[in-house]
Amino acid sequence: MRALTLVADRDLAVSDLPPPPPPAAGEVQIRVAAVALNHIDVWGYRGMAFVKRKLPIVVGAEASGTIEAVGDGVTRFAPGQKVVMYGALTCGHCKACLEGRDNFCENVGGLIGFHVDGFARELMNIPARLVIPVPDSVSLRDAACAPIAFSTVQHMLFDNAKLQPGETILVHAGGSGIGTVAIMMAKAIGCTVITTVGDDSKIEGVKKLGADYVINYRNHRFEHETRKITKKKGVDVVFEHVGADTFNGSLLVMKRGGRLVTCGSTSGPTATINLMQLFQQQYRIFGSFGATMKNIAESLDKMAAGMLPVIDTEVPLDDVGAALKRMESRQVFGKIIVHF
Repeated sequence: MRALTLVADRDLAVSDLPPPPPPAAGEVQIRVAAVALNHIDVWGYRGMAFVKRKLPIVVGAEASGTIEAVGDGVTRFAPGQKVVMYGALTCGHCKACLEGRDNFCENVGGLIGFHVDGFARELMNIPARLVIPVPDSVSLRDAACAPIAFSTVQHMLFDNAKLQPGETILVHAGGSGIGTVAIMMAKAIGCTVITTVGDDSKIEGVKKLGADYVINYRNHRFEHETRKITKKKGVDVVFEHVGADTFNGSLLVMKRGGRLVTCGSTSGPTATINLMQLFQQQYRIFGSFGATMKNIAESLDKMAAGMLPVIDTEVPLDDVGAALKRMESRQVFGKIIVHF
């Protein structure tokens, strides 16, 4: 079978690997159809994998496919069924797992595509408990965006920031994969959405998604513009995933008691905080990593109801190198999909 493997840092190759054996008891075998790319894939491509790993390794952290075969004892799935897969090898029996807080697993065996072989291969076996069914009306292309892009935003906005209808939110990098989703999810519950972009070419796109105000942060200070838009009141929530370049400015644009939720640091992982500002303004800052399987199911339900991902580019497996370079260029609007 064909697979996309990282041979060395920044060295990807399409390889021929032996297919997996029949699924064991409690497992399913999945034929992968589409892999969605994320900035975390760029980090892995560069060698920033959080812990040591052995190369070569199959990459791919977010994907969809169909059930090829089921192992003994599996009754939830049948061959031909559309599915997506959870991106971490959770234990399934610790307190966090039993409570449905999958991204807090105390015995996680690694992130798929970074510490263990990933989804960018034609066939793979995985425990059935880590598989989520896809509604009939959702395409495999769109479903591939649920396990990270949609579910990460679902977890950030509603589990952590507790975004409420009618609130005002600042979404950074509104043209990114998760930025586009955050705009749609916030607008769907009647929020006022302010977003930043780095290129004027993205302005019309984010407006079509529902953004009420758009700030090109390369031409204007988003802090000043956001305070002006809100008549100096500030925003209720900041959706942050840029990191060092925007973190302190984000604190300045929140109203007293505002909430900042962050899941990324693409511009750098280090920032300083004015502690007096933090406690006097009673800010609440939430770190958010990954999502739960429930979040993925909720995301698929939103897709089935008509909230579809924005697709920037679709490429065959052999062109994934060019797709990653496009992502590194930050010209992407929405998601890049790799098809098998």
